Amino acid sequence: MCGIAGVVDFNGPPPSEGLLRKMLGLIRHRGPDAFGIYIDKNAGLAHARLSIIDLSGGDQPIHNEDKSIWIVYNGEVFNYPELRNDLEAKGHKFYTQTDTEILVHLYEEQGPELFEKLNGQFALAIWDQSKKQLLLGRDRVGIRPLFYYLHNGRLVFGSEIKALFADPQIPRAMNSQSLSDIFTCWSPLGPLTAFENVHQILPGHYALFSKEGVSTQPYWQLPAPSISGKALSIDEWTQELQDILCDATRIRLRADVPVGAYLSGGLDSTYVSSLVKRSFNNQLCTFSVRFTNDHFDETSFQKKAIEYLKTDHKSVRCADEYIGKNFPQVIWHAETPMLRTAPAPLLQLSKLVRDSNFKVVLTGEGADEIFAGYNIFKEDRVRRFWARRPESTMRPKLLEKLYPYVFAQGSGRARSYLEGFFRKGLSEVNLPWYSHLLRWENTSRLKVFLNNDSQEQNGEKEFLDRFTETLPSDFMEWDPLSRAQHTEMRIFLANYLLSSQGDRMAMAHAVEGRFPFLDHRVIEFAFKVPPSFRLNGLREKFILKKVARDFLPQEIIDRPKQPYRAPISGCFMGNYPLDYVEELLSEGAIRSAGCFHPGPVAKLVEKCKRQEGNLTSERENMALVGILSTQLVDNLFIRNFPPYPINEPENVKIFRG
Repeated sequence: MCGIAGVVDFNGPPPSEGLLRKMLGLIRHRGPDAFGIYIDKNAGLAHARLSIIDLSGGDQPIHNEDKSIWIVYNGEVFNYPELRNDLEAKGHKFYTQTDTEILVHLYEEQGPELFEKLNGQFALAIWDQSKKQLLLGRDRVGIRPLFYYLHNGRLVFGSEIKALFADPQIPRAMNSQSLSDIFTCWSPLGPLTAFENVHQILPGHYALFSKEGVSTQPYWQLPAPSISGKALSIDEWTQELQDILCDATRIRLRADVPVGAYLSGGLDSTYVSSLVKRSFNNQLCTFSVRFTNDHFDETSFQKKAIEYLKTDHKSVRCADEYIGKNFPQVIWHAETPMLRTAPAPLLQLSKLVRDSNFKVVLTGEGADEIFAGYNIFKEDRVRRFWARRPESTMRPKLLEKLYPYVFAQGSGRARSYLEGFFRKGLSEVNLPWYSHLLRWENTSRLKVFLNNDSQEQNGEKEFLDRFTETLPSDFMEWDPLSRAQHTEMRIFLANYLLSSQGDRMAMAHAVEGRFPFLDHRVIEFAFKVPPSFRLNGLREKFILKKVARDFLPQEIIDRPKQPYRAPISGCFMGNYPLDYVEELLSEGAIRSAGCFHPGPVAKLVEKCKRQEGNLTSERENMALVGILSTQLVDNLFIRNFPPYPINEPENVKIFRG
């Protein structure tokens, strides 16, 4: 992986080399191995390289034969050897062994239609000097980020927003609509970011920018459920899935550096590691994070997986103190408010990987989304079943199968409260967002802390209207499970899981994550599988578990599911007092930033202190992290940018057109 940045200006002077160097300085953590810049009358492209393929000859920017087309690229195209063979047969000449150069020649052949040929994870910028046209594009599911700012015929882009803010012409202000979205569904909807007028290229989209302006088009969308005409048995479906997953893993091992794997002890990462270990690499090195807090720790399951797979394993232990102390760094890399601390341990884990001299790891992300592994999908099924007989006292007891630990600990009053919580909106089964109704309503109650501007700008109806208007036209004809999965993947997967927990925490230490479950062939296959083979009754990931039984012991496959979580309030106000927390949550700082009402924030902070940092309410924990992370975004990106010295690279290759 790498970092890319650039400026295209049709109305002003040529882009400044000094600005491009500053942009590189702010994202050099993404690619510390080499740096390059291309500049002509209208365009400036900059690249920070993490060398993985063609280590000695793949520095960017890269060009075509006559140097009329230039590219900066962050990512991997895993089917590049096959594409190269096709292009060489058509007469194209190559001067590197990289997958990057494939894209230049594929653009010559097909223009923006090149994306349909790619199996990979990427963000790219191609400057066509003869056409005076910039092409920006992003992979199908949004594994790699790409942002831009457009004003008066001038477009600035980058892998991270901090690179854009190197340009003093770009104003920095919090987007109150996005903040309200985050306090509803954990991330901004659509192309919005946390900052005014800074947009992301959406997953599966590309944008063309010329003197006429910018136009954005989708080239791929999440598939609609489609049962094939041929009726297949579960065994036939299972064999086909096994073949696709094996190939998806195989091509993600293509690299000129060693490839490791994350191993959490759960089904998904253990299955990926088993594929590698059994079929491709008997010396696999795996990595995991453990917790000093037993409530979040999965060490026992990790040990079982390690003993079974016999990998060379390394782990790091994450303490509450680490999360609190390093949370500003988490926000600096994530560039957005968040409601969880879960990215912090992954920052520590990626450092372990890098310190172990690895640049690439395979992970199990995506399996829960495409094979229905989350409780939110089971909740939807139980509530729909209950809604057919809302007077039933037996049907809501199915919820105990989802949360036995909650119901077991609850008194009669607590059980009644939980049942009442899941009864909300029970009969509104025809709402497009029925599967996420409870989660969104519950999270949106955090907006009581927001100031009036944020609350009024993005009311519930406006949020739901924006969500609904982008749904496929036949969305309500889909089965309920596919609708729920589509919603989860569009919002949570790309904008939180693959961004704040994925790309940003790994690339903070120049580590590239690769995701076999997010191969587009796997996703397209999954939505052809009958819903009952994804979620069988209340048995999640039914078909994936059936595939895994040939590879893994039963105790790993059938272990109780434990969502990846991390400690929250105790990290900030427990036994480890932190000056920045005290300062940013003070009444003066809250008033100065202007995002929250000082009164409710002060009451929350006082309650947390009174309980020695141990907030027990899930909602209060989310509120604390949401408020603190927003204050950090304001402090790091708006009031004190850049908060750290810009370490501009010295050895930069300069190309001029």
